[in-house]
Amino acid sequence: LYSAGSIRRIKLKNFLTYSDVEFCPGPRLNVVIGPNGTGKSTILCAICLGLGGQPPLLGRADDVRIFIMNQQDVAEIEIELAPHHTTNNTTQSHVIRRVIDRNKGAVTGRGGGSSMYYINDALVAVKVVQKLVKDTYHIAIDNLCTFLPQDRVGSFSGFDAQMLLSETQKSLSGSQHLYNEHLKLIQLEEQLLSSDSKLGSIEDELKRLQTENDKLESVKQLMEQRQEYVDKIKLFEQKLAWVVFDNTRENALKLREEKNALKTKVKAAQGDLKPLQEQIGEISNTIQKSITRSREFEQEVLNSRKAYDVGVRKAELCQDDVDSAVVSYTEIDTLQRRAEGEVEEKRLKVQQTEAVVGDYPPEDELKGTQKNHFQEMTETKKQMVQAKREAERKQMDFKGKRQEKEQLARKFTKMQDDKARRNERIFERDTKLRETYEWVNQNRKMFRHSVLGPIVCEIATKTTNTAAYLEQHVANAVLKSFVVESREDYNLLYREVREKRGLSINIQTVLHGKLNSVNRKYSQGRMEILKREHGVLGYLDESFEAPDAVLQALRDSSGVDSVLVGSSKTYQSLDRENLLDFLSKREDGRQGLQATCIFASHQSKSFKYTSIISRYSGKASIRVDEINPARLLSPGVAPEEKMRIENEINNIDNEIKILEPMMNEAGTEYESLQKSGQQISFRYKDASKALEELRSAKQKVTFAKRKLREAEQDASKDNANEKRQLMKVLKKQVSNYVSYLESASENFDSWIESESILTGIRVSEDDLHAQKTRLSHQLAEKEFQSKALQDDYQRVSKAFDLTKRKLTALKDNANRIAQITGPDGSDLKAALDELPADETELQESIDDANERVNSIHENPEALRNYETQKREIEETKQQLELLNESKEAKAYEISSKLNPWETALTDIVHKVNILFAGYMKELGCAGEIRIAKGAASEENFGNFKEWGMQIWVKFREKSDLQVLSAQVHSGGERSVSTIMYLMAMQDLMVSPFRCVDEINQGLDERNERLVFKRIVENSTLPAVNSNNPSSHCGQYFLITPKLLPNLTQMENEDVTILCIFNGIHNFKHHGDWNADNFLQWRKRPLIQDEQEDYDSSPDTTTETRKKRKVT
Repeated sequence: LYSAGSIRRIKLKNFLTYSDVEFCPGPRLNVVIGPNGTGKSTILCAICLGLGGQPPLLGRADDVRIFIMNQQDVAEIEIELAPHHTTNNTTQSHVIRRVIDRNKGAVTGRGGGSSMYYINDALVAVKVVQKLVKDTYHIAIDNLCTFLPQDRVGSFSGFDAQMLLSETQKSLSGSQHLYNEHLKLIQLEEQLLSSDSKLGSIEDELKRLQTENDKLESVKQLMEQRQEYVDKIKLFEQKLAWVVFDNTRENALKLREEKNALKTKVKAAQGDLKPLQEQIGEISNTIQKSITRSREFEQEVLNSRKAYDVGVRKAELCQDDVDSAVVSYTEIDTLQRRAEGEVEEKRLKVQQTEAVVGDYPPEDELKGTQKNHFQEMTETKKQMVQAKREAERKQMDFKGKRQEKEQLARKFTKMQDDKARRNERIFERDTKLRETYEWVNQNRKMFRHSVLGPIVCEIATKTTNTAAYLEQHVANAVLKSFVVESREDYNLLYREVREKRGLSINIQTVLHGKLNSVNRKYSQGRMEILKREHGVLGYLDESFEAPDAVLQALRDSSGVDSVLVGSSKTYQSLDRENLLDFLSKREDGRQGLQATCIFASHQSKSFKYTSIISRYSGKASIRVDEINPARLLSPGVAPEEKMRIENEINNIDNEIKILEPMMNEAGTEYESLQKSGQQISFRYKDASKALEELRSAKQKVTFAKRKLREAEQDASKDNANEKRQLMKVLKKQVSNYVSYLESASENFDSWIESESILTGIRVSEDDLHAQKTRLSHQLAEKEFQSKALQDDYQRVSKAFDLTKRKLTALKDNANRIAQITGPDGSDLKAALDELPADETELQESIDDANERVNSIHENPEALRNYETQKREIEETKQQLELLNESKEAKAYEISSKLNPWETALTDIVHKVNILFAGYMKELGCAGEIRIAKGAASEENFGNFKEWGMQIWVKFREKSDLQVLSAQVHSGGERSVSTIMYLMAMQDLMVSPFRCVDEINQGLDERNERLVFKRIVENSTLPAVNSNNPSSHCGQYFLITPKLLPNLTQMENEDVTILCIFNGIHNFKHHGDWNADNFLQWRKRPLIQDEQEDYDSSPDTTTETRKKRKVT
């Protein structure tokens, strides 16, 4: 019978390779066999996912929608579990169904929202399914001890001791009692360590509080001392107030006496000033009168001198007129002779200028020539302006294009640094790759041939899409690999980088760096059809540039020469025209389909289509992956942008080639017109110059004739009359000259007389000024003395007033702080009288007391803090006692839990160790299961976190037992150890079924037979309770792609063989297969053949022959 929780039935629909299948595994050992790729491991995937598990448990994928069959949208998993058998024979079966919808859930992630769960056709949440599976049936699909899928077989042997102990404890009971007790011990130990730390901190706090309390005790005493000094300071200050008042009052009396004395002196000084002021006033009046009189005589002197100067100047002018008249009289005859000579000269000049005018052509003729040249020059200028504008326009176009080209060239040059920027970005992500690259770069001379790499730095993609395609298709390890051209360079690079420097490195060898010829997957005719009708751009190795050695390495390792690159048109063909079917057809005449791979883009997204041909069905399964943007190969500047800039530069070059001859032609035409215009301009200027010279010559003739007429008029004048006129003028000037000289003599006499009187007046003024100065000095000295007395009087008066006000304030202050009058003042007055009356001595006493007060820090809260600290000390002591009690309680709890847990664990390990050692001994090996305890110390009880379980094995006679490790043991050795450990654990596990996938991989024939024998024996043990047939060790699933021949252990009623038939030549429906009919058909000849072979064996006993049967 099935034990509760065993799987009675599994039904799959559109799940991976199964379109529709239903089968019933046996209640004991189920051996699932079939060729690779037919869907054996799919059964384990279905069990895991159908019982609420998630894809990461399988180690295959993250998204559950990956398990839906290709070209289908919905997959179903239905699992029927065997029910519990109760005493009243009431049972309840559970059928769990999981429906996975490709179109539901988030686009990215694990597809959690894409699944719906049903229990007995009732929709439930996934947590309900997981609770039923784990709590009710104790199924642990997340424990590798009970559920070991193919992709996680290596993970089991990779467990450390702690993880192995945890997984083992989880599998021993449904409640996971031992595992939970272990966790509780770890938690208690951590709490205990934490309480130790807290206990230490509280003890430190208690010490700190006691230390502070001791300090507060001394502070309290200091505060009392401080208060005594404060009281003394107050008494000294009260005494000082009255002493200052008394001293100030004495000072005020002295100031009043000094004020009265100064007032008398000021009155006497002011009386001495008046006589001097009166004398100075009389002298000042006399000086003012003298100044007025001297000004009058100064004016007379000035007038007389001015009149004298005028008379002398008039006489001199008359003398000049007389001399001029005499000269003019004597020159009249000379001028007559000179005028007659000038007439002859002017007449000759007229004749010469008329001769010059006769040498020129007529003026009208010159004007006509000038006009013609001007018209020619104007027309030429118009042509020059047009030609110049055209030349300048073409030159501007040429310069603009050249500047545009220079700007694009600079931009393109910056883009050329894209490789360096991309390399820097790559090396920032992988610093070890940078170290390898720098070492290779610095030591290239060590190698025989060129060393290229990493490959990602040697590739230059043409577009951003091709960068993404290449990065998705080529493995990351290949992109980061280096390429060498000889085996010697390979060994040198590996030794220097990997062995000596410990840097990981991938190396590919391309002998001599030669690029081999490639046989394309598709013929030229088919490629033309693909390009023309489906938008295929070419092969992937044509979409980037790289050195020959790198390209060959990518062809060899990643097959970039057989991958196609398409466009958006390709995407449409793939989506609508079944392009993959066309690509999968062979051209070499062989049967079947060929695998293919092609990239295509649609809008802003890109996709990779991969067609894989099944070895069994021969059908193509299609996988579509969305391509993420390139990270390693992504250029700093898009190749399309570079190509666009380069094309623009080429276009501008072509335009410049066209514009340059046009610009030169326009410039030549302009220069020709310019030369022609210059010649016309010269002719125009010559004509204008001749016309101007003619006009100038005519003007000179007119001017010469006018001068001739003027000279003739001068020569014909009457000189006798002029002489008479000059004689009259001469007589008149002589008379005036005499008269002016007489007037000047009179004015000179008056000037000398006034000057003499003025000199006498000024001598009197100087005497008066000297007398006034002497008296002024005397007055100033008296005034200074009087002013000094007044200042002293003012100073003393102010000081007296200030002292009076200060005295009043001091008295008020003294009465305020030290009232010595009245009934309460007698005691204070008596105390003050005992103190010294010297102000300085009192101040020194105050300073000394202040110094003592300041030396003691004021802390008015000292007493209150002192009491508070006492209370805190008591509370801390109580807290310390509670923590010690809690620590003891936790230590007791650990002790009480440790012994039962360790005893139970030791008992289990002992049982497992006996079985494991026996099983390993049957194989000719040795093995032990040991508990690895944590290192105990004073700080912890047992370091429970470090407790673990170790599998010790020995496979060779001369070797020692070693802990099972992936670094030490081979894959076959690890597989043997793993399955024997699981077999030893079999009877102790509570899970109703166990699953192991391809555990026999890597085993030799002998070990595989022994392992299979052990699995069969352990999985087919009889029921513990004969009255309860279901009380056996449970259900077991063993997945294997092959079985050795003559496995006699297979002949057991509790062994169920599940053969996977999944391919194009199998039944269309699983129900069409009838194993009984087939066995009846094959039973007789099979029994006869095997009986003959078996009976002939000397090792076969009679009893064994009787027990053999075929199922």
